[in-house]
Amino acid sequence: MNGERFGRRTALGLAGGLAAVMAGCSTGAPRASGDDDGAVRYAYGPSPSQYAELTVPSGSAPAPVVVIIHGGYWSASYGAELGRPLAVDLVGRGFATCNVEYRRVGEGGGWPQTGEDVAAAVDALRGRPGLDLNHVVALGHSAGGQLAGWLAARRGGAVELTGAVLQAGVLDLVRASAEGLGGGAVDAFLGGSPAERPDAYAQASPTARVPLGVRSICVHGTSDTLVPITQSQDFVDAARRAGDTTELRTVDGDHFGPITVGTPAWDACVAAVRELTGR
Repeated sequence: MNGERFGRRTALGLAGGLAAVMAGCSTGAPRASGDDDGAVRYAYGPSPSQYAELTVPSGSAPAPVVVIIHGGYWSASYGAELGRPLAVDLVGRGFATCNVEYRRVGEGGGWPQTGEDVAAAVDALRGRPGLDLNHVVALGHSAGGQLAGWLAARRGGAVELTGAVLQAGVLDLVRASAEGLGGGAVDAFLGGSPAERPDAYAQASPTARVPLGVRSICVHGTSDTLVPITQSQDFVDAARRAGDTTELRTVDGDHFGPITVGTPAWDACVAAVRELTGR
């Protein structure tokens, strides 16, 4: 296990670059930058991308855990830096955070490897001090919403989610493929179209996996042009029909509001995390 401490980079400029991509479309650890914020990186596999950044707030009581899963349409162009500002904010509110990096398309990722990575990162939390593993909530944005929804439905792991906040999530992969979201990113992630890879779509799509068995809250901007709000609407409808407790909370703003600290959209995500953890 790699216990290296490091600071978090700011995410200034990343949202605009990610928007452009989406619209057009060793245990070597990443180097430290910025001030030390107490985050500890641990490796859960041999690939350089198989690591997570764990931060536990000060205090003697075990803290509920928020598993942050970044988006970027599963592309290797974007990584854990997108989740770092969210982790800093949440730790300041008393939550432990696990900011997960994973293998992405073009670097050994795809399905099912990417799903296996986020599951392994969460299972590696077992036995670590300072964590309340009875309250583990995933916070997944865009493609990270797909991974968070999939992880919420998983059973039999060493650590299981007790809730999920899905931020502008890509939640119906069949529809996302048909609509060409991310410029064909869904087919690239799953290795083909729904007709070519039906089993992969059935396994990976949160909408196909309902009931998740845990409460979920979708947060989606009404001006999102990169992931249509119908992705969240259809998921909530399907999950409710299957017996899940879930809801959609719409917010003003675009695709990046839910991961921009200080926006009303981010505040809605924090409120959802608080509800799902009882904080």
